[in-house]
Amino acid sequence: MHRPDGLRTAGRGARLGLATFLLLLGSAAADGPPRPVERVDLQRYMGRWYEIAAIPNFFQRHCVRDTMAEYALRDDGLVDVTNRCVQSSGEIDQAQGVARVVDPDSKARLEVSFVSVLGLRLFWGDYWIIGLGKDYDYALIGTPSRRWGWILARDPHPPEASVQSWLAELLRQGYDPKSFVRTPQGGVRGP
Repeated sequence: MHRPDGLRTAGRGARLGLATFLLLLGSAAADGPPRPVERVDLQRYMGRWYEIAAIPNFFQRHCVRDTMAEYALRDDGLVDVTNRCVQSSGEIDQAQGVARVVDPDSKARLEVSFVSVLGLRLFWGDYWIIGLGKDYDYALIGTPSRRWGWILARDPHPPEASVQSWLAELLRQGYDPKSFVRTPQGGVRGP
């Protein structure tokens, strides 16, 4: 009789130990800001990305599905950014912005602005590439504070195993994977 209880207790202890280990792993990574990837080939990074999940934020509160971003490298080294999503009314919302590289060595730390007054860009926000597929099939975007984060992919419907792998990568970067909310993708491809 004692043996089954002892085994059950050991099982609970092992689960608790694993949970504690994962929390410590996340805490260790959270001691400093997330680590951007070592190098980004901006030419390969350009194109369309679908939002798979994101930490909810005020500037996307009107988006209910089919959120995507389109990036295009300009001759002056800046990046044109076009974000699109479908609102609850069914209308497509579009925002135009510009990104600039902050770390010219890695090109993994950028800033983005969607506000322009008299041709001057205001309110630059951090856009750090903290995870990137070897084939540029996914990107994990974060900020130094971890207040915001996104999972982007070239495929609007990636395999669930891939999504779980990306969430685990975010955990290693100090993010709480439970704070990411999935973005419904119905296949709207944009213009």
